Amino acid sequence: MKILEINKFHYLRGGSERHMFELSEALARRGHNIISFSMKDERNQPCELQKLSHPVAEFSMKDERNRACDTAEYSTDNVDLHQFSLKNILKIFYNRQAIRKLEQLIRRERPDIAHLHNIQYQLTPAIIQLLKKYRIPIIQTLHAYNIICPNAKLYTEGSPCERCVGKKFYNCLFHKCAHDSYAKSLLATLEAYLNVSLLKRYDDVDIFIAPSNFMKEVSVRFRIPAEKIQVLHNFIDAEKFNAADSKIGDYFLYFGRLAKEKGVDLLIDALAANPNEKLKIVGNGPEESNLKSKIQNLKLADRAELLGHKSGEELIRLIANAKAIIIPSRWPENMPYSLLEAMALGKTVVAARIGGLPELIEHGKNGFLFTPGDSESLSQQLQAVNNSDLLLIGAAARQSILKLNAANYCGYFEKIADDLINSNKSNFSKKIK
Repeated sequence: MKILEINKFHYLRGGSERHMFELSEALARRGHNIISFSMKDERNQPCELQKLSHPVAEFSMKDERNRACDTAEYSTDNVDLHQFSLKNILKIFYNRQAIRKLEQLIRRERPDIAHLHNIQYQLTPAIIQLLKKYRIPIIQTLHAYNIICPNAKLYTEGSPCERCVGKKFYNCLFHKCAHDSYAKSLLATLEAYLNVSLLKRYDDVDIFIAPSNFMKEVSVRFRIPAEKIQVLHNFIDAEKFNAADSKIGDYFLYFGRLAKEKGVDLLIDALAANPNEKLKIVGNGPEESNLKSKIQNLKLADRAELLGHKSGEELIRLIANAKAIIIPSRWPENMPYSLLEAMALGKTVVAARIGGLPELIEHGKNGFLFTPGDSESLSQQLQAVNNSDLLLIGAAARQSILKLNAANYCGYFEKIADDLINSNKSNFSKKIK
């Protein structure tokens, strides 16, 4: 089938782009024709070679059946939301150029189905109406909480938040949920009311893919019909990760973004309560300076290291040689690749019992769970790690995600897509009669 993959970014910016690139490669290998649509950006990756900053260093999407590599001319101009101009503000609600460019691409390629990833603000949900105009079935993967939460996190003012249940999006403005700014929160609020409540753009999406059961459950609470949501956990091919290289080191490891909702400060507090332990922190972000200060104030500089951004083989070694990986999130993580990568490498994971994290971790058997936001609970689980057989737990962690592979994922995805395409053809035939 000919699949139109739509995402506002076409470079490895985060988990959603990684998923899109890896799924596109896997589908192309199964004989499907992948077409890409995104914004222009000097960082965009050519389709014949995607460089990935994660343990699997790179993959090739070059295929004689895959015409994605010559669609760059249809990319729409980049919309930089950090440049707060009237032009960009208007494009948040309706990007005329994106609509025009996408229509040109549709007319040329005539895709069988469209798969949406992150489209909000830059490409805008108005593209959904265009896809329906050409009778193209639509699948959208819910990488974040964009449709139900104006700040896409279900987190504000230091704790998880579901104030907008019932389409009460005005809470975003009242609580300055978007970048702690009334102006940006107003725009996010208006965008949500326009596309979700007034124009109901997302009602025309045929099937939503939720990477976790939690994502489905919370989306249903926000009034997305349960029958339109299929749960498909993100995939990772564990065979590409050599668990035999893993060793049980003498340090705990966090790797990811350094932001308040990630809870790294809780991990530092837990470290302070465990005087014989060491911690390495990999990543960067807005909380970096605060975390440095906290380490200094608690006199932990000899036991806690901030290593900055790491990727590729260097990151693999840090993960493989850790005692355990810590995911101390305050916010409801969906299905992060940090969890999947650690488990694929046969590492014990200590994670907050929140969002989709508990769906893969069975406490005490293939990892450990603690009460989110509670450094004392986290501290207790760090102690539990030291009293456990980490080789046994790590092996169980790896075994539990073997089924989350590309082949299984693509099989389910193809079934969803085929059903939609066949249903679309059947409905069209009935209308003709």
